Amino acid sequence: MTSYLLIEGERLAWQSESQAKVPKNCIYVDDTLRADEAMRLARAGTAMLWQGDFQNAKQLLAAMARKIDSKKPKIAPTAKEQFHLYRLAQAQKAQILGMLLIRIESDFTVVLKRAPDIRLAAQQVWHWQEPFVVSLRELLGIIGAYEWRKNGVSVPVLGDKAKIYPYYGVFSPIRGEYLDLVATTPLPPTCRQAMEIGVGTGVLSAILAKRGVELVIATDIADRAIECARFNIAQLGYADKVRILKQAFFPQESVDLIVCNPPWLPAKASTSLEAAVYDPDSQMLKGFLSGVANHLNSDGQAWLIISDLAERLGLRAEGELLGWIEAAGLSVAARYDTRPKHKKAQESMDPLSQARREEVTSLWVLKKYQPKAGICE
Repeated sequence: MTSYLLIEGERLAWQSESQAKVPKNCIYVDDTLRADEAMRLARAGTAMLWQGDFQNAKQLLAAMARKIDSKKPKIAPTAKEQFHLYRLAQAQKAQILGMLLIRIESDFTVVLKRAPDIRLAAQQVWHWQEPFVVSLRELLGIIGAYEWRKNGVSVPVLGDKAKIYPYYGVFSPIRGEYLDLVATTPLPPTCRQAMEIGVGTGVLSAILAKRGVELVIATDIADRAIECARFNIAQLGYADKVRILKQAFFPQESVDLIVCNPPWLPAKASTSLEAAVYDPDSQMLKGFLSGVANHLNSDGQAWLIISDLAERLGLRAEGELLGWIEAAGLSVAARYDTRPKHKKAQESMDPLSQARREEVTSLWVLKKYQPKAGICE
């Protein structure tokens, strides 16, 4: 159901990827607004619909962000408490910055001075047939995502010139260490068919196809992920080797290999992009582990790709993952570890930087548990 924002008698459709509530109060603002006043209004719950120069609106948003970031983060006694403080601060920042709004016309134009042409970017995300308002922050995210989609992300393990084109709301494969794990871990002795649970951009399915797996059956529940994966698989030339289905978890088949790279942190996601990082109560991880044995051939393997950041932050107890593996009737046949190379691991200002620097990303090779034969007396 469409929600509407009321502003001085005008009624405009409300758009929010994070499902933010419609502001109760909204006023028109322009180039005369300064960052301090904008912060005061936002904190008081008053949204601001911009009427001035588009580039000035971007500068105002950046100035507001700098004011928020200039405050030293609170330091908590434990990594778990630090994580929750970090998430709270990020949510508060998003709420404040989300109060600066832009009107989009029904043809996806922005009628402001020095406004960019956003039509191609907007058409790939939105399907409105009437004017609507969106936070400038979300709009800039969509413009940035369009550039990622247009230019692509290089994936060396797929070839020197191979690229993956992530769609808005689908996590980009910028962390190459887990791609390397999937590209180098020995395949099962017999591996004609495989599954990928949670296909995302399709990059892992493409790696398996490149390694010679005859058929990969990949699933996801997000429409954008399905569309994104089908595009990437086709442009990489693996459409005859990868079948993509919209469904949760497992198809009916049994295969030689099942791969899953679930969200790594057990916490609530507030946007579609965060759903690739945060998994409330580890629902996807538990669902994968509890069902995977039923879809493995007798000598099949399940590859679970996950980091230990949740353990380092105190979000998952040491040994809890192994307990879930054993409870699912699985045993660990091997484990391949690597260190992350992403920028956040090097950012000293990040309150979680210590945990990120120590983080280990692992590919767990799991098999159906087969108890050793006992000796009858």
